[in-house]
Amino acid sequence: MPILLRRLISDLISRRPGKAFDLDDPRLAVAALMFHVISVDGRVTPHEVNRWEEELARRFSLTIEEARALAEAGRAAELETADPASFTGRLQRGLTRAERHDVVRALWALVLVDGAVQEFEDNAVWRIADLLGIEARDRVMLRKEVETEHEAAALGTAEDDR
Repeated sequence: MPILLRRLISDLISRRPGKAFDLDDPRLAVAALMFHVISVDGRVTPHEVNRWEEELARRFSLTIEEARALAEAGRAAELETADPASFTGRLQRGLTRAERHDVVRALWALVLVDGAVQEFEDNAVWRIADLLGIEARDRVMLRKEVETEHEAAALGTAEDDR
């Protein structure tokens, strides 16, 4: 088979919307951790799912269809494993400190989507941050930053509604 034809077929396969995400793909690990956080309270709302998919699309420069495929792969991986430690190890090794902080910020943003932090959610993010090697004072700082951003956004929305 000519090289150009092989390359074309390879490119088409790699762009396929249903393309599976490799277990070593850090995007899958992030998606699984996000699902863990939004599902730990026993219910996943459509609003949480939408925000999760939007965050994956934004973070990884994906189309919404690709983000949905990644979200589904992350959900399946998390349900199969049910242990955040299986995902945090590769992220701790593969991401910089700033990138790990950014992951924790994203987790807090997802927790705050429904307006309230449940104890299970708080514990889940705290544990994930710990497994990512983020120090306690940084965990508190990250949460406060996201809460402040969330409050400012909510205030802005309330003012827009007037």
